[in-house]
Amino acid sequence: MKRKDFLLKAGASVLMGPVAMVACKSDETLSPSSSSSSSSSSSSSSSSSTCKVGDTETDGPYPLYNKRDASITHADITEGKTGLPLNMVIAVKNVSANCALLPNARVDVWHCDKDGYYSGYTNTGYLGTQDNTAKTFCRGIATTDANGIAKFTTIYPGWYQGRVTHVHAQIYVNNVLKLTTQIAFPEDINTAVYNTDLYKAHGQNSTKNTTDSIIKDSLSNELASVTANASGGYDLNHTIFIAV
Repeated sequence: MKRKDFLLKAGASVLMGPVAMVACKSDETLSPSSSSSSSSSSSSSSSSSTCKVGDTETDGPYPLYNKRDASITHADITEGKTGLPLNMVIAVKNVSANCALLPNARVDVWHCDKDGYYSGYTNTGYLGTQDNTAKTFCRGIATTDANGIAKFTTIYPGWYQGRVTHVHAQIYVNNVLKLTTQIAFPEDINTAVYNTDLYKAHGQNSTKNTTDSIIKDSLSNELASVTANASGGYDLNHTIFIAV
């Protein structure tokens, strides 16, 4: 595993506009309470056939630790945001127990809205500067069920300059952070989504999975399976491997 750690300049806002952006480590002073060591095609994550801990990735630039509370402990994380529906099903497996599915693991996820803006921060993007500091859209916490599954209802993420489409995820067990990772999307699905009326104003993303500075060397375990569903949205299935 390789940790990729990028630091924001202290006190500076992260720009997501025409100027190229790179993913950064958050400048928040808060940290986790505990830390640890139109297409219907699909692309399956090869992590489903392996049994090793997933790659550790940066949590920044928008982890928003000071809002990790009951207000985002819910399955539907759209909070009024428009976009193509995305049903996320995340399985957590324990490599220390022959990759058995792990119940009672806490799964924290967050991603940008369809236009590339994050809640909890002031962002600058193709629609100008938005102050979303009082909002928590596209952020959620869920606990895996008896079958090791956590589910979220959200919207298909957009993108911002310098990064490919992605979802951030952290896995906690007994309030101890076990893994910080990211989830990637198949390129053909991204292309189809960004051609739809809801997303086409922003256009296609020039950064791809194979050129993204964070995702490119960990696609083998961070690429999700994403398929179109009958309701006009998408279903995402992904397995995250941790050691307990």
